[in-house]
Amino acid sequence: MAKIEGSCLCGQVQYASMAEPLVVALCNCTHCQKQSGGAFSVNVGIPKGSLKFETGQTQVFADRGSSGQAVYRHFCPNCGSPIFSDVVSRPGLIWLKAGTLKDTSWVKPTMSLWCESAQSWVHQPDIQQFRQGPASV
Repeated sequence: MAKIEGSCLCGQVQYASMAEPLVVALCNCTHCQKQSGGAFSVNVGIPKGSLKFETGQTQVFADRGSSGQAVYRHFCPNCGSPIFSDVVSRPGLIWLKAGTLKDTSWVKPTMSLWCESAQSWVHQPDIQQFRQGPASV
């Protein structure tokens, strides 16, 4: 059985991974706010190449991060659900959108990124906080 399973809202895109999650982070950057339609995005970092699609394919929006490098945002072409982001400045990881996970009971963010652009009406949890993104993530 896969360690991680999930899907988009309509179920067209379904995925699985046998990899252990490496990090769970909140991202408060304005691009994640716009992509999620919320105050932040909850992201699960897993090794790049470990995600396997069981059904469907994602469509990609090529974005630019604050580093100027590409951020490839994968989403369901049918319902628009964001599935994962591939951040070029963070090689070796992809960032699954936690809201797409089949089981979220284990998700516990350990850091909050881009707090400088966090919404003022959102109380940041008592976890490690970074004004921007840390060099190690």
